[in-house]
Amino acid sequence: MTESFRRSGEHEYPQGPGHESAYAQAQHVSSPVDPEWPPPPAYAPAQQTATQKRAKGPFALLAAVAIVAAAIGGGTAYGIQELTGTKTVSTSSTSTAVVPSSLKGTVAGVAKAVSPSIVEISATSNSGRSTGSGVIVTSNGEVITNNHVISGASSIKVTTNDGTSYTAQVVGTDSKKDLALVKLQNASGLKTATLGNSEGIQVGDQVVAIGSPEGLTGTVTSGIVSALARDVTVSTDENQGQGPGGRWPFQFGGRQFNGDTGSSTTTYKAIQTDASLNPGNSGGALIDMNGNIIGINSAMYSAASDSTSSGAGSVGLGFAIPINTVKADLATLRSGSQS
Repeated sequence: MTESFRRSGEHEYPQGPGHESAYAQAQHVSSPVDPEWPPPPAYAPAQQTATQKRAKGPFALLAAVAIVAAAIGGGTAYGIQELTGTKTVSTSSTSTAVVPSSLKGTVAGVAKAVSPSIVEISATSNSGRSTGSGVIVTSNGEVITNNHVISGASSIKVTTNDGTSYTAQVVGTDSKKDLALVKLQNASGLKTATLGNSEGIQVGDQVVAIGSPEGLTGTVTSGIVSALARDVTVSTDENQGQGPGGRWPFQFGGRQFNGDTGSSTTTYKAIQTDASLNPGNSGGALIDMNGNIIGINSAMYSAASDSTSSGAGSVGLGFAIPINTVKADLATLRSGSQS
């Protein structure tokens, strides 16, 4: 795993006379998820000549298509809100252009757009302190991270990209998916990340990773999606010791890395990336070039063989939990489940 460890310390309507009432009535149509939306016109349309009908037919068809598209879009947004409860989470069912058009497709553009939504997490326990990262999912301070970043912590401190620090409490955990939800105390107006669609990614897609490796807040690296649906096995024991240099152990391809995962483990399908991940990147974001979060970074392999972090740099073998897994688990985490 990739946290570091340090010992304690969006119709136009006819205008003019006779149409004002119809326009006003149309304004009351507000539910894009009603299967009968849009409703029949609230007024009888004026008779048209055959020529006028031929001329307006294609435009009317285009308008109808636009209306249907709007209904589908609204239904999607409503569905997401129903899934995640009363909290508002910025999500994308396809790919939303989060990055400004002038910086589209650039690492700099992704970094500028998304960095304010990534935090550093410092968790203190009886055995010391671990540092990881997190992703802001609501403006009032809900943050997604890895379970192993905060597991067993007696206190949690979260620092945002602008340097503001908050005390945080664990809301829910899911050790089988290595996910946790924490809530910042007295937070408001935070910039939320946009959760994308991890099923839409392909091997070779460019990606950006943002996190706090070794406590270096807001570190940005880049690479590609190296592979998909990799089986990664991690420990579910909150007392599981960390490997050399504070690296969290995991299994992949029948081998163990960064130490012993112990006997209590779980396996999930991960996105493999060669974007540089180091201790402290755990819980941070893996992002597509439009600025959508497509994964939560969770594990990296380091070739270091000694007990210090010296020489424990990234070798381009990192793994992230697909964001669709996170979205599917969010309601459970919000319920306060501790598993």
